[in-house]
Amino acid sequence: MQRSTDRVLTTHAGSLPRSARLLQMLVDREAGHEVDEAAFEKQVGHDLDEVLQKQHAVGVDIVCDGELPRLGFSFYVKDRMSGFGGHSPRGTVTDFAKFPGYAKLKQQQASRGDEISKSATLYAMPECQCAVKYDTEQHAAQQELRLFKASLERTEVGSQAAETFVTAATPGIVSTTLLRNPNNPDYTTDRDYVLALAEELRGEYELIVEHGHILQVDGPDLALERQILYVDQPLDAFLKRVELHIEALNAALLNIPKDRVRLHVCWGNWDGPHIDDMDLEPLLPLLYQAKVGGLSIPFANPRHQHEGELFVSYPLPDDMLLFPGVVDVTTNYLEHPEVVAERIARLIDVVGERERVIASTDCGFSTFAGYTMVADDVVWAKLQVLSQGAALASQRLW
Repeated sequence: MQRSTDRVLTTHAGSLPRSARLLQMLVDREAGHEVDEAAFEKQVGHDLDEVLQKQHAVGVDIVCDGELPRLGFSFYVKDRMSGFGGHSPRGTVTDFAKFPGYAKLKQQQASRGDEISKSATLYAMPECQCAVKYDTEQHAAQQELRLFKASLERTEVGSQAAETFVTAATPGIVSTTLLRNPNNPDYTTDRDYVLALAEELRGEYELIVEHGHILQVDGPDLALERQILYVDQPLDAFLKRVELHIEALNAALLNIPKDRVRLHVCWGNWDGPHIDDMDLEPLLPLLYQAKVGGLSIPFANPRHQHEGELFVSYPLPDDMLLFPGVVDVTTNYLEHPEVVAERIARLIDVVGERERVIASTDCGFSTFAGYTMVADDVVWAKLQVLSQGAALASQRLW
């Protein structure tokens, strides 16, 4: 992975808003309606050209495809593997129960149409009902990488960007969103299931790296699940599950050099109180056990901004980079470049080495197709502010 050798480099956490036309195609496909494949690829290519050019124009150094061809950052896995069906009885965050006024407000907004009606979040997650098996031809993954490569060449952004990355779901987040059916004949325990997912996802991970991209593995489960699946259980029980998920991730990354992988961890990107977000401190030593060369962690949100100081007590391993979120993705409030610069400088100070910090966003802007809290034009303004803040920090630190 590139380091911030001469200045603070910038990137983001992956997902970007889809166009209305592409979103309609994704929703139609999920609903079982026929979508012309040539038309779909043409639309993806058109939108890819636009988002790549925009990333370059606003000063993003390390770019990606915005997850445009996918319905969701983890949801896509069900379409690349067999073994899923039915409905996964996943719960939700505690904010809605603990803040009835907040829950009512969100319901009112939805009923007024303030939130986009075409969204992947409208579709129920399936569950794992039998042994999982990844498509041996890797059709969807190959298609996604082929379209990305063509757009990088067509727009010439591939030669201009410092680096490119592609995201993929971790075995852990798949296991906690596409839950194992208790009567699954092939996996009697969650451990069996998550390790099987690791075996099946390994090929996708390796394919991304073989195509010359940095692999970003998305593991919000490593923090988020504390307040969903483990909300009524002791902290130790959750931390043991985290250890299992990291074990599975490391197994999936067996053949990939650490410096080609970065891990994104977060507490979820919804605009709520986040009252039961767990602290980063007990997680950080476990995250250091992941076979990755970089950690992407949110530090712009007001619930976790203070936790950057933990790198003093728990120093970042010498072979790891930090991709701190210094721009929020849940509000349309536009950060001032000076605020971004201050956040970057503070994190460089606690890490102790400017070359190992690459400025990023807290999370993706559209982790599920159609699920957006920030207007499209504000998304690009935020990414530009990210670059401006990084430039200010660079002027002062180099």
